[in-house]
Amino acid sequence: MDWSDVRIFLAVARAGSLSGAAQHLGMSQPTMGRRIRALEDATGQKLFQRGREGFQLTDEGASVLLHAERMEEEALAIERQLAGQGAELQGLLRVSSSDWFGLHVLSPVIARFVALHPGVRIDLITDTRFLDLARREAELVFRIRPSESPGVVQRQLMHMTYALYGPAGMPPPTVGDGAGAKLITLDTAFEDLPDVHWLQKTFPAATFALGSNNRDVQARLCALGGGFAVLPTLLGDQFPGIEKHHILPAPPGRDVWFAYHQDLRGLARLRAFLDLVIDSIGAGTE
Repeated sequence: MDWSDVRIFLAVARAGSLSGAAQHLGMSQPTMGRRIRALEDATGQKLFQRGREGFQLTDEGASVLLHAERMEEEALAIERQLAGQGAELQGLLRVSSSDWFGLHVLSPVIARFVALHPGVRIDLITDTRFLDLARREAELVFRIRPSESPGVVQRQLMHMTYALYGPAGMPPPTVGDGAGAKLITLDTAFEDLPDVHWLQKTFPAATFALGSNNRDVQARLCALGGGFAVLPTLLGDQFPGIEKHHILPAPPGRDVWFAYHQDLRGLARLRAFLDLVIDSIGAGTE
């Protein structure tokens, strides 16, 4: 059984379609369709039921899936082991973070790093998802919560402070009331985060007028007069058109963590980049 065919089988099973799997693997749909048929011929079993809703696993396909996932785990472990022995400062490094952290905090460090090490290419993936380190969707991630995945090395990088910001020249709402004020916050999918609860408690009579999961969008709406927002000071202090207000008690801060798979601890380009990040913006060390 050809591992490349098994890899395609896994991609189709997860995406539920040839188009989604082709996009993930960077292959053409006709090629993937041929490889799936070749795998079915090799196994003598029909692995997918094709229909309007896409590709659904048959009972035989579901039984193959468990073994295919074990094959994938071993193949990925081989890749990580070999990658982790890369002693030269060259090659690709995939880094992931939230959008605003990537734009305002990591981008200056990345620019410095590639100037120092022109043999390294860094791809910055801004995504709210915690990308899968075992599958090497990213080699290094920065997030506001620690990873729960096994085999991960992680440390606290820094503590971020947050503050209330409003349009320049506009007085802040009254603490304990906030009647008549408009608030800009995260969208409803993130309504359990600490800064959202702080706004509700500090300005109970204010109106939640606008929401976005993008901190830069929140800051922009604030600058356009849309209302007041709690923002990380690393973003808010440099964003034009908004003003910081010192409200007590202050909004709760958040910790930033970095994480990478333990198999990559010897990867020279990862270590060098992480050293520069820690030296530039972090208070912690490994």
